[in-house]
Amino acid sequence: QLQLVESGGDLVQSGGSLTLSCVASGFPLDDYTIGWFRQAPGKDREGVSSIRKRDGIMHYADSAKGRFTISRDNAKNTAWLHMNFLKPEDTAIYYCAASSGSPNWSNWANTIYYKNWGRGTLVIVSS
Repeated sequence: QLQLVESGGDLVQSGGSLTLSCVASGFPLDDYTIGWFRQAPGKDREGVSSIRKRDGIMHYADSAKGRFTISRDNAKNTAWLHMNFLKPEDTAIYYCAASSGSPNWSNWANTIYYKNWGRGTLVIVSS
């Protein structure tokens, strides 16, 4: 059974850092594009970053550029989201998701391309 499990969410002060992990089981990670999404209270789920299968091309939301870094280790079946200079507006539940496709710059953040989702991990950034 294909499963994704996120971890690493925490309460952190503004300006701090966190690294979120996404461990995949039941499938080889290198066959999938991994996306990180987040959902703040009362808001829609939004794409934060993705790293494409095979070529490793990365995409970032404007809000994440320069602060967040996505990475993956297919041998460990794990992907990460390294977050620096966190802001209160980064507070959300963060989800990782897997897509069997290869989204490009125009559609990587579209949730319909991701068929498998984790349950999320909560990040709270205090001011």
